[in-house]
Amino acid sequence: MKKYKLGYTQGTFDLFHVGHLNIINNAKAYCDYLVVGVNDDELVKEYKNKIPNVNVENRVKIVNAIKGVDEVIIANTLDKMKMHELVQFDAIFIGDDWKGNERWKKTEEDMKSIGVDVVYLPHTEGISTSLLSKKIKGVDYGQNKDTSN
Repeated sequence: MKKYKLGYTQGTFDLFHVGHLNIINNAKAYCDYLVVGVNDDELVKEYKNKIPNVNVENRVKIVNAIKGVDEVIIANTLDKMKMHELVQFDAIFIGDDWKGNERWKKTEEDMKSIGVDVVYLPHTEGISTSLLSKKIKGVDYGQNKDTSN
């Protein structure tokens, strides 16, 4: 495993769950110092078309409390070249569920042009903020059927 000096990962981290924790801990295993960008509320509204359940200040507090996180910043762009101007990382980490995505293909090209590695980490199956939101709202997709009646 290649060890990087300064790593970066970014996300919304809404309804924080074990998948988020796994990405952060796996990223930290690759680098000496890990900076985590937490997407601000306006950015989330802009690209996901929804308002996070937990506001950015509280999401920053949650992420900052994780042992593997060395620094947290609020991110107001998905443009990783702009983020690299702020944080001079030598590796960026993302879940492998994004591999092959058009935006990430472009990010790979951009990062390669400045000598930054894009490292895809294993996605945690069976958990996502979307699934949690649906469970909270009481949407049942058959996973939790009570057959005891």
